[in-house]
Amino acid sequence: MRVLVTGVTGQVGGALVARPAAGIEWIAAGRDRIDLSAPGSVAAAVDALAPDAVVNPAAYTAVDKAEEDSETAFRVNRDGPAALAAACAARGIPLIHLSTDYVFDGTGTRPYRSDDPVAPLGVYGISKEAGERAVREAHDDHVILRTAWVYAAEGRNFVNTMLRVGAERDELRVVADQRGTPTSADDIAAAITALLAARRDGNAMRGTFHCTAAGETTWHGLAEAVFRRAERHWGRRPTVQPIATADYPTPARRPAYSVLDNGTLDIALAGTAAVPRRPWEAALNAVLDTRLGPLTETDR
Repeated sequence: MRVLVTGVTGQVGGALVARPAAGIEWIAAGRDRIDLSAPGSVAAAVDALAPDAVVNPAAYTAVDKAEEDSETAFRVNRDGPAALAAACAARGIPLIHLSTDYVFDGTGTRPYRSDDPVAPLGVYGISKEAGERAVREAHDDHVILRTAWVYAAEGRNFVNTMLRVGAERDELRVVADQRGTPTSADDIAAAITALLAARRDGNAMRGTFHCTAAGETTWHGLAEAVFRRAERHWGRRPTVQPIATADYPTPARRPAYSVLDNGTLDIALAGTAAVPRRPWEAALNAVLDTRLGPLTETDR
């Protein structure tokens, strides 16, 4: 199975094409090969690469900047995926498209199910939800995977920001009233690989699913977890002061609660070779091993 992966300079796309997968050949596509900001070029690019399936992690993810650059956000997050889904439909091949917890407004009190009503708060979430609808309308053979709070050993993300800032400062202020699930790009890549392997073996899944690590925390809780581990390498630990969202105003509103219910994906992958979802703490420690080095027996 030749699988085209967009956005390979990003966290999930990069993790996916770096992942060995029996019977799958990754076709790595950066913007020089598939440019979602130029939807009119997408069909010809897909035809030229001739994949058997497409995975689309590429997106406009600058949440605050999207508030003033909505045109680009919608072109990349709605129009590009619409063109990609239409190209897949024309070739008769499946599409796996990544989306976000930001399609919800965060007023819930229990993990959001994949069939819960959406109500995005800002341009980023609105454009991603529009992209979901565009994919559904253009192509029946799709999987939409919503994920949240993504990080990896490389790239710009909250975990790497905490490591950088924590190495420089003795005290930080981090929001403690937004709740969600930190999710490693490697774990998302593992789930996508399992979905593709299941299709290769004749089990074609379709629809909208949620894909995060197990458990939940706040941004403050995630920062504390990063520094607990880093302290064993640094010999010091910054103090993390909890603050409210109102104390750290941003152009875009964030959902206060965006924990996702992964139940339908767990059911869909039951009986496959999929690796069980890890607790977010375990996945985080694996990434910190890459960034900081593994703990010695003395450290443990």
